[in-house]
Amino acid sequence: MNTVDILFRTLLPFFAYALGSIPWGLVLTRRFTSVDIRSAGSGNIGATNVRRTAGALLGLLTLILDILKGYLPTAAAVALSGGPWQEAYAASVAMAAFLGHLYPLYMRGSGGGKGVATAGGCTAALSPTAAGWAVLVFLALVLGTRRVSVGSLAAAAVLPAALWAATGSAVLAVAGGLMAACIILRHRENIRRLLSGREPRL
Repeated sequence: MNTVDILFRTLLPFFAYALGSIPWGLVLTRRFTSVDIRSAGSGNIGATNVRRTAGALLGLLTLILDILKGYLPTAAAVALSGGPWQEAYAASVAMAAFLGHLYPLYMRGSGGGKGVATAGGCTAALSPTAAGWAVLVFLALVLGTRRVSVGSLAAAAVLPAALWAATGSAVLAVAGGLMAACIILRHRENIRRLLSGREPRL
């Protein structure tokens, strides 16, 4: 391994965090609307609230970009990895991108999203099969309940098991478990609204 490879591998987790920190929902709504996404709807910067408050197109763009900021650095880590630490390295880059979305550098560590799309992008790079299973669970629950939060929570809940089943890697399953726990914690208000029957439908 040459010096350039070592430097790139060392810097990639930091790049992943910086890329994950880009609050695309806030960037897009500021650029194309007069809406302050942080004070509109649920106040979340993720795709669901962008769609609800600024329209389907910006919501879709936010979703795609939030997925890509998890997928791209994780895919780079998977391509670079080798040796006994391969899975741990890829998982660490994925977690860096995911935590950047939750605790964005450019917003002083607060006001981040709930992490569903970015976790999906990370998972797609780690295991397309596991990501496919999680997406199927998400779609089935959203279509069945007409509530995005239910689909998000269900997909998060199956993520560790999906990664374990698809890869046989305890390291990747633990990373999936950590992402799932963070997603569920970020959905605390949604869970309260679901229990009280106040969670909005699509």
